[in-house]
Amino acid sequence: MKKIRILSCYIGLILGFTSTLVLADNYPSKPIKAIVPFAPGSATDQIGRAFAAKMAESLGQAVVIENRPGANGMIGADVVAKSPADGYTLLFGTNSTNAALKSLVKNLPYNQDTAFTPIGYFGSVPLIVAVNNDLPVKSLNGFVSLAKADPGKMTFAYASTSQRVSSEMLANAAGIKMTGVSYKGGPNAMTDLIGGQVNMFTADFAVTLPQVQAGKIRGLAVTSLKRSPAIPELPTVNEALGIKNYELIAFFAAFGPAGMPKDAVMKLNKAINDAAKSKDLTERFASIGFESQPGTPEALGQKIKFETAKWAQAIKAAGMEAE
Repeated sequence: MKKIRILSCYIGLILGFTSTLVLADNYPSKPIKAIVPFAPGSATDQIGRAFAAKMAESLGQAVVIENRPGANGMIGADVVAKSPADGYTLLFGTNSTNAALKSLVKNLPYNQDTAFTPIGYFGSVPLIVAVNNDLPVKSLNGFVSLAKADPGKMTFAYASTSQRVSSEMLANAAGIKMTGVSYKGGPNAMTDLIGGQVNMFTADFAVTLPQVQAGKIRGLAVTSLKRSPAIPELPTVNEALGIKNYELIAFFAAFGPAGMPKDAVMKLNKAINDAAKSKDLTERFASIGFESQPGTPEALGQKIKFETAKWAQAIKAAGMEAE
């Protein structure tokens, strides 16, 4: 009887191992859901949809985008953190969801350091500091002078961590006080900037550049260390203010719930890297300052550790506290 039980255990283990291999070999066998934790039309949404289409070509299955905006990306990230780790629910995350929220939210509903499996890096974009056309300023220095004349009167919009932190960092570096106004999505914030309900908005090129080029808002500076080829006439914040260390760029990457099968991770990583190397995708987003950077899941994991520490320092330097 004992030998029969032992034999049954071995058979069970073999069958379980075999079924795992079959699942891995067949992955993906159905459409994959990718949660974008920001609103339709945002940079994360635009870039995520382009990558999803390319990934679908490589994987032979649809990658379906589902927008879950709110709370600087926390709502969508939480959905993925609590999903089955089978490779069929992904997070198209950003510096907000996977680096900065840890320093901004006291009680995250998930452990940012352990809740996700790094899969693949999409790329990064700088931001543009822009103001409403009715403000009587033509430069970032002019805006700073206006803000200093009436502390706290100038308002800035934000719908993501990068938008909020970049503005708070700018205020800290320039020695001014502004009042932040939270929005659910970047497009909504842009509508209010154009309408004059807020004075300033620092956001990615996908949201700001078309409006700057159309003359609906006034671009003052870019948040990268170098001027952007997409709009070379705009100085960097460092150039405009005569400082050295201001830099803030947004990045995009794919994650899954913790504990995903290695085989699924590697298949997804290859599909992401193939997309990041595709000429039509990189050319499409070059106009918004997007720079792709293919790499391994391990490299993304190391980057997230570095970025989490970097954003924690930036948030502290901006005088922001977890809420």
